[in-house]
Amino acid sequence: MPALIPTEFTVTVTWLGVVESDDRTALIATSRDAVDLTFEGLAGSVHGGRLRPSCSRVTAQHPKGTPIANERQLSLLAEEELAKIAAAMGLARLDPARLGASVVLRGLPDLSLVPPSSRLQGPDGATMVVDMQNRPCQLPARSIESVEPGKGRLFKRAANGRRGVTAWVQREGRLALGHTLRLHIPDQPAWPHIAAARGG
Repeated sequence: MPALIPTEFTVTVTWLGVVESDDRTALIATSRDAVDLTFEGLAGSVHGGRLRPSCSRVTAQHPKGTPIANERQLSLLAEEELAKIAAAMGLARLDPARLGASVVLRGLPDLSLVPPSSRLQGPDGATMVVDMQNRPCQLPARSIESVEPGKGRLFKRAANGRRGVTAWVQREGRLALGHTLRLHIPDQPAWPHIAAARGG
């Protein structure tokens, strides 16, 4: 039995984008019809590279700014979860560009809860490895606020548990709008000690 199980779940790529500017007051991705996945991530993306400085998400493990492997090359979002975030914010639609999205997918229930180390593989073998659930932050909130005054402050609560996942490139290849990706999951049960590890 392989360590990774190809599942019957497939998703369709409905949006692609690259964040080209590191302006922390105006997060925005530029939409693309197709992108090349490389071992560095997406060409031209400020989130690319093999290494990144550690951030506030991992201060329990590393002092802020420590060079670490970049497991956050990509931001994957679900079209279905974006719709729920928008509805919770009282918006008809939420532009994935304002969330700094790399890839928006349709057809997978609860993308934000997909197990870490799962793979999404494209038609030419291009493979993205899920790191973990992405947490809502202030950068998308500020970007949304710039076009929807009074709504940005609602983002973090509305996006909690729906922000998608971060990922990194395991195998290079090309992604295009309309491509179908297959989900592969680790062949292992959930760790039975998670409650104790959290102090519960």
